Amino acid sequence: MAKADPNRILRRLPIVVGGLGAVLLLINRLLTSEVTQPQARGDALGVILSAVLILTGLIWQQVQPRSPDAVELVGEEGFVFAPDLPTRVKTELAWASHLLLTNTVTRSLVVFYQGKVLLRRGILGAKSEVMLGPILSRVLEKQKPVYLVALKVYPGRIEFDYLPENTQGVICQPIGDQGVLILGANAPRSYTKQDENWIAGIADKLAVTLQE
Repeated sequence: MAKADPNRILRRLPIVVGGLGAVLLLINRLLTSEVTQPQARGDALGVILSAVLILTGLIWQQVQPRSPDAVELVGEEGFVFAPDLPTRVKTELAWASHLLLTNTVTRSLVVFYQGKVLLRRGILGAKSEVMLGPILSRVLEKQKPVYLVALKVYPGRIEFDYLPENTQGVICQPIGDQGVLILGANAPRSYTKQDENWIAGIADKLAVTLQE
């Protein structure tokens, strides 16, 4: 379900007031048989004020960012480890995933390392296996993260069929040179630069643990 913009009424108020003022000035002018100089000056001032209000409203529409439209991801809540993981690794993965799910817009995450899925947590997709596609392969090869700000507009979205089908945004963060941390959000363009730095730091910490 899309999230309504909480400021939509406030952002439209100057346009409504300015438009109403202009209409009232026009009606007053049409109903006045003889226009005096003071009235003419008052009408001119009223037109200017109405124009300023309308212009202010239009600027607010463009300058004030709207909250990204969030959806409810399709899938079941889950927390699934790969079998036979050491206790220390499980603890580290649980800690990292909890931080990401509670402190960022992440709603679904997958830890893919050395060709295996070590963890799936949050809202789970229908598939449990991760097949390396062009995007993940590039992340592993270049050792640079990829942020798909609005997943639905990318043809490569088909390789993320292990995430909920209506995932809105995806970050693929390398874990050293052998794995990828894949994060799915429920709103497009919702990760901030601070989020990206936070995710990179957690991925680096996971890389140290998994290499050991």
